[in-house]
Amino acid sequence: MRVWLIVLAMGAATYGMRLSVLALVHHSRLPRTLREALRFVTPAVLAAIILPAILYSGGSHSFDATPGNERILAVAVAAGAALLARNVWLTIGAGMVTLWLLQWGAG
Repeated sequence: MRVWLIVLAMGAATYGMRLSVLALVHHSRLPRTLREALRFVTPAVLAAIILPAILYSGGSHSFDATPGNERILAVAVAAGAALLARNVWLTIGAGMVTLWLLQWGAG
């Protein structure tokens, strides 16, 4: 029970700190360089989450950057769809369908 109270308290503290910046500081009051730098936070976080899932695959979860890694090809197809269509749903769909077809063909 004590562990859950600590987890909840730390979650509330973290949420409060982040909310305070969003709720109390208007974006126009932030320095221009900080506002421009914050634009890159979301892509950096997404890349940090997605890249290991692509390169560390398989049952052993070992590094695999070989052409046999179907996830790399699926990412390439998704990136091409993103560049051409500029549509998030089409990008996700193209990548997932490619991955499923490659896994089905290999399996």
